[in-house]
Amino acid sequence: MAIRDYGREVNEAVLAGREALARLNEARSLLDSAGNWGIVDILGGGLLTTMIKRSKMKDADSVMQEARHALKRFQKELMDVENIPEFHIEMGDFLAFADYFFDGIIADVMVQSRISDAKRQVDNAIRKVEYIMNQLRACR
Repeated sequence: MAIRDYGREVNEAVLAGREALARLNEARSLLDSAGNWGIVDILGGGLLTTMIKRSKMKDADSVMQEARHALKRFQKELMDVENIPEFHIEMGDFLAFADYFFDGIIADVMVQSRISDAKRQVDNAIRKVEYIMNQLRACR
């Protein structure tokens, strides 16, 4: 692969990584908001609070689906960058978080636990993508 092509592939991977990070950070923000509303709901917030919390959860779920697609694109772009074995990403690690909402919500406390789990998974994905992005920047 020519140096120019390699540079282009690295740049494409960086752009895909930036998009993935943007979606993951947006999801994290929405999960924070849902979690905050969840705490209010646990403390007796009422129907309006529950509706707001569920709306935030729905928004977070939608953004997490976007993050899933962005991470898949990032993975694809990383495959075009040769000779860097650390760039392999196990997509299962990143994507499990996107499929958990509305799978039988039983109680507010369980929902709050699921929000916290999703935040941890999003945070892990953000750390992994940031690590890879730092390696990509070093290749430029």
